[in-house]
Amino acid sequence: MAERKCIKLDEIKVKTKEELTNNTFYITFERNFNFTPGQVIALAVNPNDEPRLYSIASGIHENEIGVLFDVHNEGELTPQLAKLNIGDTVFISKPFGNFIWDEKPSIWIATGTGIAPFISMIKSYQPKNVTLLHGARKLDQFYFQELIESHLKGAYQRFCTSESGPGIVDGRLTNHLNEKNNLPKDYKYYLCGNSQMVIDVREILLAKQIPFEHIIAEIYF
Repeated sequence: MAERKCIKLDEIKVKTKEELTNNTFYITFERNFNFTPGQVIALAVNPNDEPRLYSIASGIHENEIGVLFDVHNEGELTPQLAKLNIGDTVFISKPFGNFIWDEKPSIWIATGTGIAPFISMIKSYQPKNVTLLHGARKLDQFYFQELIESHLKGAYQRFCTSESGPGIVDGRLTNHLNEKNNLPKDYKYYLCGNSQMVIDVREILLAKQIPFEHIIAEIYF
């Protein structure tokens, strides 16, 4: 965490702000750099604060940089982000990171706001040979699901642990993966979400003989 204080941050303004569900926001900022979908930015509300890392959720063809986040009441940054208004100033870094899709056949796996980098990939490309597995606790936590469905069609599967609905698989996505006996070993597996999900899914994939180098992970804290 200490090395993040050494990241150069540039002053930039909020362009849009939308509360997607209770305490989950999508905020965009002025864009003055290029990026590769899957990369992150370091973000702070005040220049002397320790920045936090957020996956870019906007596409390369958009004129702004967007991030998706849940408000953690005990957190130092997200309550401040939720109070921002259009035109307010924040401080962000140039993009970096290696959670990059190589456009080869892949299975994308996300929980909650871990969907963010995949949103950027979907907005930026016309993904082929991709299946997206998205886990959430509630139905309203499948963020950007209409956009995803319009691009991936039947290759988008949603798993919900506390509510049911049309097209929703009841239960955890880890249960689904445990029951699968034919996971392709030549595919790449991209995991993004909370640390426990990433650990659990990685263990399942390794137990099913998926090569370690085919598992690419981005952990959300």
